[in-house]
Amino acid sequence: MSVKSFLQESCPAIKNILLLDSEGKRVAVNYYSDDWPTNAAKEAFEKAVFAKTQKTNARAEAEITMYDNYIVVYKFAQDLHFFVTGSDNENEIILASVLQGFFDAVGILLRGNVEKREALENLDLILLCLDEIVDGGIILETDANVIAGKVASNSVDSGAPLSEQTISQALATAREHLARSLLK
Repeated sequence: MSVKSFLQESCPAIKNILLLDSEGKRVAVNYYSDDWPTNAAKEAFEKAVFAKTQKTNARAEAEITMYDNYIVVYKFAQDLHFFVTGSDNENEIILASVLQGFFDAVGILLRGNVEKREALENLDLILLCLDEIVDGGIILETDANVIAGKVASNSVDSGAPLSEQTISQALATAREHLARSLLK
C-alpha cells in the first residue's frame, strides 16, 4: 500500500470545494474526487446543491445538509456561496473547519470585501487558497491566517504588502496616478 492510498483511506477526505455566485454559477471550484467524472456531472451537482441551499440563511454560521449521499457544509457572504462536500461518513465538524478556513482566508485576502466582483478580480489568490487548503482531497490546513500567509508568500512579489499584490489593484493605482497627473 502506497503512502498516498494509506492517507486517502485513513484521513478525512474532501470531495470538492465550491465557490458559487448568487445565481449558482461558478466563481472557483476544485474537485478532488472522481465521483463526478464529467464537467456536465460537476455542473449538475453544483446546480442541485445550490438549488437545495439557496432558500436557507447561512450567513452567520455554517449550515449542514445531505445531498445525494454527500454531506455538504455551506456558508454565504454577500453574493458568494461557499460549499465543502464530503462523503456521508465524514465528520461534519472537520468539513465545517475546512469551510471556515476557506471562508476566513478569502475574507483576509479580499480585505473583508467578500463579494463576487472582488473575488473575480482576485481569482488567482482564491485558487491558490484552495491549493493551500486541500491537496488531492487530503486536508492540509484550516487556519485562515496560515492559509492567507502562504498565499501571500506565493505571490509574484513577496516583499510587497498584501494590499499591493494583485494586478487589478496595481492597475487601479496606476489609473489614479495617471488621473492625478492629467488633472494638474
